Amino acid sequence: MAELSTVTLGGKGSSLSSSAVSAVSASLAHVRIDTSALDRLSTSSSSATPSLKHTIAIPNFLSLFEIRAFLLVLLNKLLLTPSSSIRPDLLLLISESLNSNPSAFRFEDLQVTQDELLVLNNVSSALLGISAILDHQSAALTSFSDVAAALSCEASKADVTAFNLMDSGDGHTSKEEVGVASDMRVLLNGSKLVGKEKIGAVAKVPKIHGTLREQVKSVHSKMRVELNSGFKLAEIQAASDGTEQAVSTVLLSLAAALRELGECSFLRAKNNLESISSDDLKSSIGEMFGKECPTDASLDSGFNAALGLVLEKEYVKFAGKVNVLLGSVWKIVAWEVVTAFAVLEGGELNEKGQGVQGNAENSKAEKKKKKVVLGKGTSMILPLIKDGLQSKRAAAVENSGLLETMVGNFQLFLDSAEPEFNGFLLKVKDILESNESRRLPKIPKGTRDFAKEQMTIRKKAFSIIEQVFERHGATALDTPVFELRETLMGKYGEDSKLIYDLADQGGELCSLRYDLTVPFARFMAMNGLTSLKRYQIAKVYRRDNPSKGRYREFYQCDFDIAGPSEKMAPDFEVVRVLTELLDELDIGEYEIKLNHRKLLDGMMEICGVPPEKFRTICSSIDKLDKQSFEQIRKEMVEEKGLTTETADRIETYVKEKGSPLTLLSKLKQEGSAFLEHAGSADALNDLEILFKALDKSKCIDKVVFDLSLARGLDYYTGVIYEAVFKGGAQVGSIAAGGRYDNLIGMFGSKQVPAVGVSLGIERVFAIMEQQQKDQNQVPRPNKTEVLVSILGNDLTLAAELAGELWDTGVKAEFLVNKRRQKHFDFAKESRIPWMVIVGEQEIKEGVVQLKNLEASNDVTIPRDQFAEQVRSRLNP
Repeated sequence: MAELSTVTLGGKGSSLSSSAVSAVSASLAHVRIDTSALDRLSTSSSSATPSLKHTIAIPNFLSLFEIRAFLLVLLNKLLLTPSSSIRPDLLLLISESLNSNPSAFRFEDLQVTQDELLVLNNVSSALLGISAILDHQSAALTSFSDVAAALSCEASKADVTAFNLMDSGDGHTSKEEVGVASDMRVLLNGSKLVGKEKIGAVAKVPKIHGTLREQVKSVHSKMRVELNSGFKLAEIQAASDGTEQAVSTVLLSLAAALRELGECSFLRAKNNLESISSDDLKSSIGEMFGKECPTDASLDSGFNAALGLVLEKEYVKFAGKVNVLLGSVWKIVAWEVVTAFAVLEGGELNEKGQGVQGNAENSKAEKKKKKVVLGKGTSMILPLIKDGLQSKRAAAVENSGLLETMVGNFQLFLDSAEPEFNGFLLKVKDILESNESRRLPKIPKGTRDFAKEQMTIRKKAFSIIEQVFERHGATALDTPVFELRETLMGKYGEDSKLIYDLADQGGELCSLRYDLTVPFARFMAMNGLTSLKRYQIAKVYRRDNPSKGRYREFYQCDFDIAGPSEKMAPDFEVVRVLTELLDELDIGEYEIKLNHRKLLDGMMEICGVPPEKFRTICSSIDKLDKQSFEQIRKEMVEEKGLTTETADRIETYVKEKGSPLTLLSKLKQEGSAFLEHAGSADALNDLEILFKALDKSKCIDKVVFDLSLARGLDYYTGVIYEAVFKGGAQVGSIAAGGRYDNLIGMFGSKQVPAVGVSLGIERVFAIMEQQQKDQNQVPRPNKTEVLVSILGNDLTLAAELAGELWDTGVKAEFLVNKRRQKHFDFAKESRIPWMVIVGEQEIKEGVVQLKNLEASNDVTIPRDQFAEQVRSRLNP
């Protein structure tokens, strides 16, 4: 027998875990009370007199395992409860009884104190004891069920595309579902058995197993707190402190997840039975399965019984029923492993079913059997199961020859109460995490990888963007991906909290750039420049919560004009550039909302907003595209201290939006409050110049004058604008910008006026990708024009022919393979329009065969002219 471990209670910094409770409940660990705790209790309770007679009530429906768990939790609660009347004698009595490992426990006619009585009578100790067992066992089940499902996938040759689930990085995928899918890929990596049969109980694995993981973590978090919290005697004397209800709530969700997992496992086990190749073995195991394996109906019955008990507030009985339900699910999953093993290693079970004698023919058949290629994970797990069966088999009657004994040994090995099984689970975890079967890596939330098809779209978009920028005379600029922290701070208002700070490594304090505008301003000031028209396409970083269309790492495409100029000329050109970009990217309908920062400030003053609250109220108004004004009003009044009257006045203005020239005319009418405010009057004059220029440039139809637009960045001083996509995809703002006349001066002695726009290219990509899907278009990821196909194994010939094409500027690839169809499949998959085919016959005749795959015709051309002929046909 293995040496028992020790669980110490009451020591400094010690805590009771569910695994410790489970070990003591299974008699795999002794209990020890720390001497410092006993000394403390001896001193504090020296004057306590036990004047009450009490018998510890142990519910008769508890199993011996559950009773031991209950007593251990009770013992820990006595240690943790602050009282000067809890004596060490009582604690030692309970711990010694646990360590003596009796077949039954009786604690009758004990002399106890009042405080001891309160703790002993609290039923939550029994509930927590059972819950701790559930916590530990269900955590083990999460790993065990994944192994069973992986083996079933191979036994039933299941399609496993459901396990391709990856973290999208936008916060819309379940972490646990992704984790299950990742573990299943590790277990099945390299398997030649999977990928054929569509099986619903396999496709559900990520969601069903992921949900169980979520509920197990919830139970574990609750137990970590409850097991190590002492009773508050005043509360339990008055009434329940809510522990039973809180714990039962998480157990109910666990029970529902267990039922769903059990039902799925049962279906996979039945599928496995149908896949057993030997009729005799299928019949024998099927008969045992029908008699011994719990059914999905029994799971429903068990769950409903548990649900009824929690509704009746019989919380301890409820936990006991959930424990029974867990036991049933465990048996089903064990049977799933048995049936999968019967498919994958049927010869061994068949041998045991028929006896060792007269089995020579079966052995020969097994030797001739084609080798099966399992997954890297499952191929390492099956030998572990065989080793476990060997140890159980040695204890059985030698040469029993009974299939029942073999299956019984299997079930015994897969019993969670067995020490060997815990060792098996540890090895499974090692397999999942080891270098031998490496877990597939993942990317951080809020980031994305881009495959070849996506990169094709992106490269096309970047090309269009650069062409537009350069058409307007802009030059390219690049700046460091990180800046000094002092450069970035104080430039983004409330959004400054989203800046990614780099770790302080004893040098300069740095942060990842938040946008491209502040680095541009820093560049201008640092180099003493007073005029520059530049563009920059680069990644920026924001410590934001990922969501659909919102990432932590993304590209921005910026166009800025800095320096003195004709009034509103740069503002006009930047808005014109934005319309050209969105038109040529061909993303569909959009509008450019436009406003003026001075007009906003004038509106704030007219409405009675204190100057110190201008920016924070603008930040609230900027949310009107996502929230109703009632929600904004509540924020402004309750959180930011505006009066209701001021908020009402703001509402009358921010509702104004429409055609630029029409609304401008309305705002400039005689008697307008804006004309009486110097700043807003200047803004209206600026906008009149801008709108007339846009009108003459034939792009004003894309612009909407919107007084609710209030871009939140602190550095804007004049015109502000934001482009919004009006199509089906909900992606929010796709571009934004404005005038920032004071930003460059913040870094140097000279103020340099500037205006710019930033295109949120990631959201544009999302629209373009969706358009491709809607139109069933698959972009061609390469530009290869010709495939040089060598029908043989002559690499030197391929190098010679491909080299000649590359030298003439032809985009070419080569393939060396004896199988003709392989060449055509490669060309079709890569959508290469031309093939140069050279086989033995062509070599003998000194020619090559040039085939046009799109036109389905071919021509034979002399070898010494082939490069020139190919180039002429590509460029007629």
